[in-house]
Amino acid sequence: MLKINDINVYYGNIHALKGVSLDINQGEIVTLIGANGAGKSTLLKTISGLLKPKTGEIIFENVNVAGKLPQLIVKRGISQVPEGRRVFANMTVEENLELGAYLRKDKKEIREDFDKVYQLFPRLEERRKQLSGTLSGGEQQMLAMGRALMARPRLLLLDEPSMGLAPLLVKTIFRIIEEINKTGTTILLVEQNAHMALSIADRAYVIETGKIVADGSAAELSNSDQIRKAYLGGH
Repeated sequence: MLKINDINVYYGNIHALKGVSLDINQGEIVTLIGANGAGKSTLLKTISGLLKPKTGEIIFENVNVAGKLPQLIVKRGISQVPEGRRVFANMTVEENLELGAYLRKDKKEIREDFDKVYQLFPRLEERRKQLSGTLSGGEQQMLAMGRALMARPRLLLLDEPSMGLAPLLVKTIFRIIEEINKTGTTILLVEQNAHMALSIADRAYVIETGKIVADGSAAELSNSDQIRKAYLGGH
């Protein structure tokens, strides 16, 4: 579904992604783990068109989308839930969700998707007329995910969904990520909580200082001593 070939991305003179290649098959949950500053968010921003690679290809469903405008990439079927949630604080929950569907014209199906989002996140329905800025961190995370789903993506990019959330809420968010995947949405998950990410992923890539240094099934990486020491707090 997505094939990234040898992309190089720079911030000014800083070489942030160095020849990164990875692929994602339809229906998978693939996770990207790595330390802070390793290049995880940079990779997601490059896939969603917010950053342009200097070289390399990003092939989504047989079309090279590298360097295309972000709205065209959303239209093609890729949505991103940004790090730090970024909800529109002075708009209601409902208005935030409407914005997620702003490229769509299919009114009847948009209504159906509202219902689907409210089924996944009942708390958002309870709070639909509330200003987003007054929601808790966990509710804002749910809203950011719901908003991305309103674009009806085939590939959902999640950037640090558990950041700053209480452990109980982290479990809830990860359960919902699995539910979203079961309905047919492919997921690329960037997550500091490597343990949780590997527990729900099919496959994983490890990124260090802008390079992919390991990949394999989530089970293989969970059982690797090297990965355990570096990312799972194990010995």
